[in-house]
Amino acid sequence: MSTSTSTSTSTSTGTSAGPGSRTEPSTGAGDAKAARPLKALTVAMFKGFVRDRMTLFWAIAFPLMFLVLFGGIFTSQGDLDPAEVVVVGDVSVIDDAPDEARESIDQSVDITRSDDLDAALEQVREGDADAVLTEEGGEVTVRYSAADPVAGAQIQSVVQAIVQQANTAVYQQTTGEAPAFTFASSQVEDESLEQIQYVTPSLLGWAVAMSATFGAAANLVMWRKSGLLRRLRLAPVRTSSVVLARVGVSLVIALVQAVIFVGLGVGAFGLQLSGWWPLVVPLLLTGTLAFLSIGMLAGAVSKTEEGAIGLANFVVLPMAFLSGSFFPLDGAPTWLQVVSNCLPLKHLNQGMLDVMVREQGPSAIVLPILILLGFAAVFATVSARLFRWEA
Repeated sequence: MSTSTSTSTSTSTGTSAGPGSRTEPSTGAGDAKAARPLKALTVAMFKGFVRDRMTLFWAIAFPLMFLVLFGGIFTSQGDLDPAEVVVVGDVSVIDDAPDEARESIDQSVDITRSDDLDAALEQVREGDADAVLTEEGGEVTVRYSAADPVAGAQIQSVVQAIVQQANTAVYQQTTGEAPAFTFASSQVEDESLEQIQYVTPSLLGWAVAMSATFGAAANLVMWRKSGLLRRLRLAPVRTSSVVLARVGVSLVIALVQAVIFVGLGVGAFGLQLSGWWPLVVPLLLTGTLAFLSIGMLAGAVSKTEEGAIGLANFVVLPMAFLSGSFFPLDGAPTWLQVVSNCLPLKHLNQGMLDVMVREQGPSAIVLPILILLGFAAVFATVSARLFRWEA
């Protein structure tokens, strides 16, 4: 007679927990069990973010207000800026300029020479030069990048003055004749591109910085004051699960912000993306990690929510201005540009501009990603040392 034979094999896949032995989650069912609190924490934190109206305002509504504002303001206007000019071939208005005029030119522009027009135009597209200057049949042409309206406007103004000065000298020598030189300008990119394409990446970078920094700083202080951190510490949840849940929420929020910004830019303001625009995703993820670590540091050293938010604001808002999130800094003093190059938001903005607008490929995001990861590692290490579970 056969009896029930399966009962003795039903425990073969589990771990044998003898008396006094300690059960440690490892693989298989253990990992699945460990993943459940991570999933629950992630969902709970995301719901908390969505239900927090103030956080939503700072993360989405407030940056969007600036996107709409800049999208309405920037149509085809540019500002002014200093200039590094590549002169291709012979340009007589510069080559034959009188000594006093040449001295004035040298003070206004930094001239380099080239015989390769295509290479010079590529320098302008990549932001390595402000403009290309050529002359053909008496027509002096300035080619600038629409990605830098400040430099473009300044170099046009400078070259127009040079052409007018040259015409005056020629006119004095040949009275009654038409001016010898004419002025023309064009941008190196597609003329259909609007200014909104150069504003959107920077504002998106600012939005991601605000969301990650403010969210981490405020949540850390709030959880510590309410005792939630202490309860999580005592709960059967790994510390890594708590951290990973918060990181996961921040990454999802950054991607949602990107979808909203790009969608609004394309749908409402005619934003055109380059073929490399998906490379913005790794930039956003590493940028989020960098600013999340900054927010954790602000939360670690702050005792109140107001203090944490104020400290985050103190860091992020000036950084946004110094990183060119609102306007280019090409006309700023050299020391201010050096400070700008030391800020993570500057590199996040620059990387997104390169892949979203300037059609640069994977090589354009390597350095920004390394810099952002470096900031994330340093600030996360300092935050971990200063972290407190109790208020």
